[in-house]
Amino acid sequence: MGGAAACGGQKTTSGDAGGGEKKAVKVGLAFDIGGRGDRSYDDAAAAGLDRARSELDIQTKELSAKPDEPDSDKLGRLRLMARSGFNPVIGVGTLYTASVLKAAKEFPNTKFLVVDADQCKVTGANVQGACFAEEQGSYLVGAAAALKSRTGTIGFIGGVNIPVIQKFYAGYAAGAKAVKPGIKILTPKYLTQPPDFGGFKDPALGSEAASGELDAGADVIYHAAGGSGIGVIKTTAKARKLAIGVDADQYRQTALGDARNYILTSMVKRVDVAVYDFIVAVVEGRFTAGTKMYDLSNNGVDYATSGGRVDDIKARLDALKKAIVDGRVTVPVSP
Repeated sequence: MGGAAACGGQKTTSGDAGGGEKKAVKVGLAFDIGGRGDRSYDDAAAAGLDRARSELDIQTKELSAKPDEPDSDKLGRLRLMARSGFNPVIGVGTLYTASVLKAAKEFPNTKFLVVDADQCKVTGANVQGACFAEEQGSYLVGAAAALKSRTGTIGFIGGVNIPVIQKFYAGYAAGAKAVKPGIKILTPKYLTQPPDFGGFKDPALGSEAASGELDAGADVIYHAAGGSGIGVIKTTAKARKLAIGVDADQYRQTALGDARNYILTSMVKRVDVAVYDFIVAVVEGRFTAGTKMYDLSNNGVDYATSGGRVDDIKARLDALKKAIVDGRVTVPVSP
């Protein structure tokens, strides 16, 4: 089992118009391997949980995964929370899909969410899957990379070579080629191969990969590597080249220091909204089973403008965004 951290609920609304005391909802959340503090994917989930806790009468518990753990550990983590009366329970990351589906069968009265449901498929009357069109947001940042590159060469670094990360690369490459057909896109670099998922939590590996792509001529590098992306951003900034963040608007992460000034944009993936929406729906009795897609049409993914580096190309990027939303452009989901 991964490390655990418990957080008490923050009661800010009564939840009972009649003035009686209403028992707080207990929300359990199981992070991916990055955990709270990864400044990327898991922190986005944490932001959604924090927002819900600040607005609703809920209590929360957080548990984190380990890079080399078996699926049985994930299932055990979910079972522990469900047995302890946490309802709903959230599994963050594709790798939780099978475990969530098993736990949901064992605890039919508990509502479950799996963020990034594998192949966007879930089953069960008490399960919801949040899915994201990562390729759409990546298309826009790929266009930005190509438009801003001075060397004509751009790079991509993924944490682990799995389908969901390949979607990021597919969209990135398509967007870059759409605005600059002659752009050179380096062969994508994946930090680890499954079943080793440590590539999402190793800044040193990210730094090493970034150095290699910089040496190969890239002056813009997009990472989809979770916590390892911190190494990518800092190394790229040290070389005075541009990085593209992921999941959160990484320009806003003050812990990155001066490296933030070399972030071109970020592909924002609203994991926070998915987590928040799910919790609110359960608390208000509006839970619906099945999958929910977050894409450009509902701002589930987007590109960030913080820092001002894309101000001069924003109109062009917004035109590309509209073309995707209108159905005039279909973004590939695999390389």
